Amino acid sequence: MNARLSPLNTVRTTFTLAVALLFSMSAFAQADEARAKKIAGGSCFLCHGAQGESTSEVFPRLAGQHAEYIAKQLTAFKSGQRKSTAMVEMVSKLTPDEMLALGKYYEKMSIPREEPKDPQLAAMGRYIFHNGNKFSGVPACVNCHGTNAEGAANLPRLATQFSGYIHTQLKSFNKRDRTNDNAVMHVVAEKMTELEMAAVAEYVSSK
Repeated sequence: MNARLSPLNTVRTTFTLAVALLFSMSAFAQADEARAKKIAGGSCFLCHGAQGESTSEVFPRLAGQHAEYIAKQLTAFKSGQRKSTAMVEMVSKLTPDEMLALGKYYEKMSIPREEPKDPQLAAMGRYIFHNGNKFSGVPACVNCHGTNAEGAANLPRLATQFSGYIHTQLKSFNKRDRTNDNAVMHVVAEKMTELEMAAVAEYVSSK
């Protein structure tokens, strides 16, 4: 019959197992980051930039975006739920683990805040973002995207994103061309005018 472990030995055993687990998790994390860096350097950087800064307003900035949200969009591109002829080939061979690893890779990056190019338009966007438009039924964007437009794991970070890209996505929701995300966006965007969409996009891009 085995002797019972003393309290001190029990603590030592638990500590040893915990350290081993931490080292194992660290090794996996490093492997995931290395894999993500290789994938990003192989194809993603061409459109999204070496640091997730993007090369054009046609392509979203990925720096600082939530890892889970990036993985969600990559999954949608792969399944065809979100349409993009450019992205479908890029994601065809990615595994769920690689998608999340890419998300974590870009989430660590950051982009400096920029002042709005059109302050007056941004001022209008600020009002709509925080208060909505009670006359047309447009709700306040802050209710979902947060005071600083930073979003959440399942909602995109809008702060520092290209205004042109945000404007394009709002128009896609308005026309229901984009169907992979929260259906609430269809209800919101279909009530927004072209000016309101441009104004909100200009405001949040400078947050």
